[in-house]
Amino acid sequence: MMGRMENGCEAGYWTTEGTGGDVRCGLCPHACLVAPGRRGRCGVRANAGGAMRSLSWGRPVAVAVDPVEKKPLYHFLPGRDVLSLGTLGCNLSCRFCQNDTLSRPAPEDVAALARERALSPEEVAAAAQERGVPMVAFTYNEPAVWAEWAVECAAACREVGVRTVAVTNGYIAGAARRDFFGAMDAANVDLKSFGDAFYRRQCGARLAPVLETLEWIRRETRCWLEVTTLLVPGLNDSEAEISALAGWVAERLGADTPLHFSAFHGACEMADAAPTPPETLLRARRTAKACGLRHVYLGNVRLPGGGDTHCPRCGDLLVKRNGYAVRSRWQAPGICPSCTAPCPGVWT
Repeated sequence: MMGRMENGCEAGYWTTEGTGGDVRCGLCPHACLVAPGRRGRCGVRANAGGAMRSLSWGRPVAVAVDPVEKKPLYHFLPGRDVLSLGTLGCNLSCRFCQNDTLSRPAPEDVAALARERALSPEEVAAAAQERGVPMVAFTYNEPAVWAEWAVECAAACREVGVRTVAVTNGYIAGAARRDFFGAMDAANVDLKSFGDAFYRRQCGARLAPVLETLEWIRRETRCWLEVTTLLVPGLNDSEAEISALAGWVAERLGADTPLHFSAFHGACEMADAAPTPPETLLRARRTAKACGLRHVYLGNVRLPGGGDTHCPRCGDLLVKRNGYAVRSRWQAPGICPSCTAPCPGVWT
């Protein structure tokens, strides 16, 4: 457990480098070298006197009760509510970010946040119980940059039977990756593109570490995994790229891995860009299914059947979604009432 202190808390995942008080952050693949008094690229991990501090530990600025479908998670307790928490900071710099007020905070906002009273993991678990919700989501901004608090919250929630989910870009490495996803019951990982050039130019990151995270989750954890790709017109929506992405998911993560294609709407540095046409989403779903994926969903737009779950064997409707309204046809949760085939997921 990290030590609580004013102006943030002592962080994990760093080492001292050299004799000038610099520290090397090991949280994510950026591996920032941070001089005393400076912050890493995420904006919320700072070198204070030769020690790394997490300035956003326990200080949520966005709190809401959402349907779990909003994360989006469609095969994890569908129709149930989740207590969603977000703080400040992000280790990517996506030009199309739809939560940039949280992911790109001003330095003075981070400094003010770090002086606020911290919310303990036990208080988070109690808040979920008081609201009668079965899970807590770490979302809105990138939870990996406050991994220490998320992991401690997950432990406190588990003690009282509350599950935890992460909505993340997957840009996390080493021991932090192990601790973070090992603590979660479910995760939705943004696979922003299947092109490294897109990651470098549009997100200030690289593709390979995200693919490594996805394979690691599938191979090393029991965390339920779903994947989301935001289709940005002209940048990552070609049929060739969608086919490559979906084929990789089917081969490396499994044909039963839910893949969500999400519609882009102008935001951040791309506020004037055109939204994703419905035809692009429908084509992406056809392509992904042709690559062998059994559960492909369309989000951020209302399209008939775009959120419905069908039996992977007989094709019958199992879960009907109209926006965030959910109606299940289960007689036994997770079992098709028509052919008795199981549908992969966490249903109870």
